Amino acid sequence: MAELLPTVQVETGQKPVASVIWLHGLGADGHDFEPIVPELRLPAELPLRFVFPHAPVRPVTLNGGYPMRAWFDIVKIGLHQPRDLPGMQASQAAVEALIAREIQGGISASRIVLAGFSQGGAVALFTGLQHADKLAGIMALSTYLPLGEGMDIQIASANALIPIFYGHGTQDPVVPLQLGEYTRNWLSQQGCMVSWHPYPMPHSVSAEEILHIRAWLLSMLADH
Repeated sequence: MAELLPTVQVETGQKPVASVIWLHGLGADGHDFEPIVPELRLPAELPLRFVFPHAPVRPVTLNGGYPMRAWFDIVKIGLHQPRDLPGMQASQAAVEALIAREIQGGISASRIVLAGFSQGGAVALFTGLQHADKLAGIMALSTYLPLGEGMDIQIASANALIPIFYGHGTQDPVVPLQLGEYTRNWLSQQGCMVSWHPYPMPHSVSAEEILHIRAWLLSMLADH
């Protein structure tokens, strides 16, 4: 099993009944989405554990080889670009280790949501779709799945119908909307239950999106 990544953890109440493992974007860290937790205004009767891991520091080709926190190397963002499959697989193993820790702590896989923004969203999708046991859902924010170029994904039967919240800005200059739409279409073709949410925003998270994330999390976790 991969060595556990350092994490920031926030619990919204005692004895959490479900977990959200939330991956940050390129160059950020686990603190990036920590402030969103109170904004979700989750009910006291649904205590959740949010786990925000720090990605390893590695050189990123897209940024001139400058070392930064990254889940995998990026040469260029686009549909037909070289893919860092070993980097993706290493991050997949790291996230799998975090899932295993939550399960060992008493949270079943079906009560775990994988979430990620931008590059973190790519890893959340890559890992969640291929996870052997049924997960609660995947939250993909302003992201895309780097398909092709050796990045074939074998969706696990347990997660063939996994619910996916997919939010993307219509004015995103970093991960163009077309890449998100391409991934959404591919996921739908595979049979995944994609809830698609375009927002009039750049490469970010909006107040409206936070409201929708709250509603989606409640629908995934409150009645299970």
